[in-house]
Amino acid sequence: MPIVAALLSIAGLAGVAVAAPILVARRVNWATPAVYGASLAFAAVLLLSGLLALLGGSAFQGNVHLPIGLPWIGAHFALDPLGAAFLVIVDFGAVVASFYAIGYGAHEEEPGRVLPFYPAFLAGMNLVVLSADAFGFLVAWEFMSLSSWALVMAHHHDAENRRAGYVYLLMASFGTLMLLLAFGLLAGPDGGYAFASIRAAGHAPWLSGLVLVLMLLGAGSKAGLVPLHVWLPLAHPAAPSHVSALMSGVMTKVAVYGFIRVVFDLAGEPAWWWAVVVLILGAGSAVLGVLHAVLQRDLKRLLAYSTVENVGIVFIGLGLGLAFKTNDMAGAAALAVTAAIFHAFNHSLFKSLLFFGAGNVLTGAGERDIEKLGGLVHRMPETAYLFLGGCLAISALPPLNGFVSEWLILQAILISPDLPQWALRFLIPASGAMLALAAALAAACFVRAFGITFLSRPRSPAAETAREVGRWQIRAMYALLAVCLVAGIFPGPFLDALSPVSQMLVGGAMPKQPLLPHLAIIPISESRSSYSGFLVFFFILMANWAAIRVIHNFASRAVRRAPPWDCGFPDASPATQYTADSFAQPVRRVFGPIAFRAKVSQTMPPPGDLAPARLTLSLRDLIWEFIYEPLEGAVLYAAERLNVLQFLTIRSYLSLVFAALVLLLVLVATWA
Repeated sequence: MPIVAALLSIAGLAGVAVAAPILVARRVNWATPAVYGASLAFAAVLLLSGLLALLGGSAFQGNVHLPIGLPWIGAHFALDPLGAAFLVIVDFGAVVASFYAIGYGAHEEEPGRVLPFYPAFLAGMNLVVLSADAFGFLVAWEFMSLSSWALVMAHHHDAENRRAGYVYLLMASFGTLMLLLAFGLLAGPDGGYAFASIRAAGHAPWLSGLVLVLMLLGAGSKAGLVPLHVWLPLAHPAAPSHVSALMSGVMTKVAVYGFIRVVFDLAGEPAWWWAVVVLILGAGSAVLGVLHAVLQRDLKRLLAYSTVENVGIVFIGLGLGLAFKTNDMAGAAALAVTAAIFHAFNHSLFKSLLFFGAGNVLTGAGERDIEKLGGLVHRMPETAYLFLGGCLAISALPPLNGFVSEWLILQAILISPDLPQWALRFLIPASGAMLALAAALAAACFVRAFGITFLSRPRSPAAETAREVGRWQIRAMYALLAVCLVAGIFPGPFLDALSPVSQMLVGGAMPKQPLLPHLAIIPISESRSSYSGFLVFFFILMANWAAIRVIHNFASRAVRRAPPWDCGFPDASPATQYTADSFAQPVRRVFGPIAFRAKVSQTMPPPGDLAPARLTLSLRDLIWEFIYEPLEGAVLYAAERLNVLQFLTIRSYLSLVFAALVLLLVLVATWA
């Protein structure tokens, strides 16, 4: 069975993690390709297992119970349509990242800090998806968090990386605590921790609502939902680039899986107000994430903030699914949930592609500050064009895959007038407007990222001496771009593959997508709307071909030579070009005073004074200032006050323990 093969592959990844430090300690030259090659092979088996379970139906799905873990529970594992879909997302990203790392890892200065934890990280993510009881889920979740934390700390000599690891560890611990409380409530006083027992038990509406809040805090913190995103722009740039791709493109989807598993599958029937909470958080994350991304100069931090935006888009789709499911609109709920999961898959593709491009830039130029780059299209042409493809996909431009999933979410939004709740009728169109704003800002963000990094003239010696990277990295990027294009031109088979998932979660499925005519996709019905990625792609090709033929056949044959237009700057110095900050200035002027309390101060010396004029810009992270800094102060204050507990007598300690035991017994008796 596929689930047995999947579990054996996870055991194989654990074995690779154990063998890696031995190979590194013996200074074996082939340690890096061996570890990443073995990780690739086991991830490929897991990917095949997920595909068989997703496409083959119940014959390839199943459950396994192993006598490990808690004695009275054991370990339950299951492979159902939802788990199979996310197993595909996780392991396709793992396969491509491992392939990329075979080349990228050769440049790693301290492989001993990366190689043992990389396969362990892959094993942890896959265990989360396959676990079918609360205990195994939480152990796998914590294992995933700790192994990824070790990868974030790989370059620990950098003080900024140490801070990133510290913040990540705190947020990961907080998230795990919230998940522990959520599963404790679902298991109830009887302690039925198996998902089958939780699913069969009845839950009071107030308890299910509390579980939703806890899951938003627990899974939302790992996914990067605002305001729980603060660790993400610190940790993702700190990790090696192939790990950044996995954390941003794949690990955040494991968090999305955890949210869907509990809220849609285990918590019982939703209430309509659940959708309000999820939509507000999703829309806020989408806009705030891309606003932060537009203003970043660090290429990897820019991509990390963009992940916050795309996770917000996924949660908009999930919020729509909850709204429609509550009102027994199975078809609309299926459309929304399918669009959300499809966007999660699409984001794993183009975000991994972009992080690989950033890794190539870091390897080839030794720099990730886009202000110090420029002109790389001439020195790293393949990376430049592949990165451009990722920029087009993440900007939701047809015919690439990012457009399809966002278009499907907008189609679900257009059904919202049929909902009976006025709050949802108002909030869902507002979320659609926020989604459109986020898409427009994303396009501006990635025009800036590509233009400042790859076009114009080099602005530093690092950019002038940059060189293209090896074939392993380039081929991995080609594979990702090819899948982005295929999923955008032929999205029908991808949507049909997700039908069992939506049927399981909301009791409905999208219409079966026809291969013909015109390879169009139909989200609701032919009378309402359809989209043909193939025709769009065909017309783009034909328009380009026609323009080329017209110019070549009908343009004047006369040769005229004249100075090129210099935009009013005849000096060839890079200092006369647009910078990243100047490119972002219009967006900063519009949104900066509200979102960042932006302030610009200037110092102009009087005539005759030789001191330079200065322009100072200050941007504030309001979420950090108003939530996390006060929280930090409160924790320090409480720690100082509770420090007295270290100096109690034995009798005082025993009295505290007795009082805590009595309180817990009272709570258990009241709950039971």
